[in-house]
Amino acid sequence: MNKIKKLFGEINLTWKKVILFALIAGVFTAAMALIPTLEYTSFHTIVVSFEVWILFGIFIIMNAKSNIDAALKCFVFFLISQPLVYLLQVPFSSLGWQIFQYYKPWAIWTVACLPMGFMGYYIKKGKWWGYLILLPMIVLTAFSLKTYLKDFTFCHPFYLLVCLFCAAAMILYPIILLPNKKMKAIGAAVSGAIVIGILIFVLLNPYRYSTEILNEVDHKAITMEYQVSLEDNKYGEVYLDDSTGTCVVQANFKKRGKTKLIVVTPEGETREYNLRIEIGTYEIQ
Repeated sequence: MNKIKKLFGEINLTWKKVILFALIAGVFTAAMALIPTLEYTSFHTIVVSFEVWILFGIFIIMNAKSNIDAALKCFVFFLISQPLVYLLQVPFSSLGWQIFQYYKPWAIWTVACLPMGFMGYYIKKGKWWGYLILLPMIVLTAFSLKTYLKDFTFCHPFYLLVCLFCAAAMILYPIILLPNKKMKAIGAAVSGAIVIGILIFVLLNPYRYSTEILNEVDHKAITMEYQVSLEDNKYGEVYLDDSTGTCVVQANFKKRGKTKLIVVTPEGETREYNLRIEIGTYEIQ
C-alpha cells in the first residue's frame, strides 16, 4: 500500500513526463479501439468511458506542485491524448476524418480539466472537505461500475476486469488519497455501500436486449400461424407480435452468444437461422 501511495504524491511529474504519458495513453487507447476482438471486453472500455481517465487525472493532480500546475498539466494531458486517440484511427476507419465527431464530448471534458484540476489539488491539503472534492470522481466511477456490471450480467465473463477495477478504485481512492484516518474510513465505507447498492440493483435489474429480428420467411410475410423458438433458451425468448399491425418475430435476449432461431411455417416446414447475439446488436443468417 505504501508503494501505491508513493505514486500519488511523491513522483516528480515534469512537463516532459506529462507529455510522454499523454502520448502513451493516446496510442494505447487507439490500439484498444482498433483491435476488433477487444470490442466487447474490459480493455475496450478505456475508449468510451471515464473510469481509467479519472485515475490518470488523479495521478497528475496528486503529483502536481500547485493548483495552477495541476490544472494546466491535466488540461495538456487530455489535450494531447484524446485527439491522438481519434487521429490514429483515421486511416483505419470507414468514417475517415469524420471520426472526430466522437471527440466533441471529450473536448468539453478537456476544458473542464482546468477547474477540476485546480480544485482537485485541494485533496492534498488533508482537510475533511477534500473528500467532497474527491466524491464526484467516485460517483463518475460508480456510473461506469453500474453500466459495465449490467453488461457483465449479459456477457460474462466479459467486463469482469473493469467491474473489479471500478469497485476497487471507489474504495481505495479515499484510503490512498485522504490523510485523515477518520475520513479514510468514512470514505471507504461510503464507497463500499455504493458498490453493494449497485450490485443489488443490477442483480434485480439485469441487462436485457429486446428487438425485432425477423418479419418474413422465404420472402413471405410472417403471420401468427407460424411458430418460433430458440434452440437454446438460456439466450432468452422469442415470440410473435402483431401489435403494430405487422407480424414480426420479437426477441428478448438475456445472454451473449450463438444459437439458432427455429421457425415452423403453417405448412409444418422448419427453417433454421444462425443467430449471433451481442450487447445491443445481433446478426441473423
